[in-house]
Amino acid sequence: MVREIFDLALAGNGIAKIRKHINKQHILRPAAYAVEQGGATGYERYFEDNEENRYIWSENSVRGGILRSPIYAGNLAGYKRIAANMKSKKRPSKLPEEWEVIPDTHEGGIVTQEEFDTVQQLMTSRRREQNAGGDLRISFRALSSVRTAAMRCGRRVPTGGNAPDIIDCVQYTCNNYGRYGNVMCTAHSIEARDLFNAVLADINRFADMAVNDEKAVRAIERRLTETDQSRAKSLEKEKKKLNKRLAELDRLFSSLYEDKVMERITERNFEMMSGKYQKEQLEIEARLKEVTETLNDSYEKSQGVRDFLSLIRNYQGGLKELDATIINALIDKILVSEREKLADGTVRQEIKIYYKFIGFVGELHITPTKRWTALKPKNCTVCGVEYVPPSSGISKYCPACAKRIQREKSNESKRRSRERNRRACIELSAKNDRLNSVNRNFWMRIICEKT
Repeated sequence: MVREIFDLALAGNGIAKIRKHINKQHILRPAAYAVEQGGATGYERYFEDNEENRYIWSENSVRGGILRSPIYAGNLAGYKRIAANMKSKKRPSKLPEEWEVIPDTHEGGIVTQEEFDTVQQLMTSRRREQNAGGDLRISFRALSSVRTAAMRCGRRVPTGGNAPDIIDCVQYTCNNYGRYGNVMCTAHSIEARDLFNAVLADINRFADMAVNDEKAVRAIERRLTETDQSRAKSLEKEKKKLNKRLAELDRLFSSLYEDKVMERITERNFEMMSGKYQKEQLEIEARLKEVTETLNDSYEKSQGVRDFLSLIRNYQGGLKELDATIINALIDKILVSEREKLADGTVRQEIKIYYKFIGFVGELHITPTKRWTALKPKNCTVCGVEYVPPSSGISKYCPACAKRIQREKSNESKRRSRERNRRACIELSAKNDRLNSVNRNFWMRIICEKT
């Protein structure tokens, strides 16, 4: 069951959808399963009134109990809930990223560490941020969870449109532009089909290269790691020098202490020299830590290139479609630039795909198409003439009929507005007449009474 839940998550399904799928299968929820196995007590009260409650999973059971639990990948996690201080009884929950995880404490077997990390990334990317800056990733159903962002401002790019073949009727536009106009950003519009084709072609190119073009693979590997490798050599030399100097300082400390004991130097000189050596030792240790971390990052990047090539070889042979599993396994994010008009009058647009393990490799340049070029011809519901929808697959009228119907609707709307205004004037006039009549009768009674 755990394996199935992770497979559903890797396929791009959200928590609510996974929960609904499990509930349809009529499977015991974790608490009910624990009671049935005799390993837990205290849960029976939840099932006494309604036996069906044993088979109703909560979203927290799916999210926190399984998908967020590192146990299934072979790790243990602690410090999930920590009291603010010793006097407080409150123990607020911490975010999963803040847990203390101890790796490789037992054999995982159910999911691999890579699969677990991918699921965590997908779940975190769906979280709404209070102040979303940088590259905010968002899943698009039309592109099987491809995440895109405007290249200038980094905000999310939402979808729109509704048609039988949705991907041919959708374009992405920067959310900042939609909300605030060109004060914050520009449109960065791109057709969903254009983006889909570009991503699919790039994945197929890398997959074919990884299998058939060893020379090109080596060239990419050198280009991605060349700077890191040259820097790593100098850092390795520096690391050796730092370790050598630390060993020298240890010997100097030992010799200095021996001189102090044997009274070959004064207490004052000992304090002065030991303080100097200790300061240098702390500086070397700090630098050594920094160098070690940089070297580890360099080694991870080199390993990442090999992991990416090994992964993408699985898709050699030519993909025809993209699904959430492929996208989530290979791609981290996509940046889309504004459209650029060249000197010859053609329009092009730049796309940057950031792959997992290796990041950005090289930009793609596409010739943007208009969304209606991929739509199938339709027959107008008024005149019956065949036409290509100008903007959306849900249109019902040809351009001529659409213009005429729009004009008729506008005239009808104006007529109804004038009629409402006329009735309002009549009602107001009648109300004034009634008020004048009441006032006239009132004063007539006053005059009659006085006379």
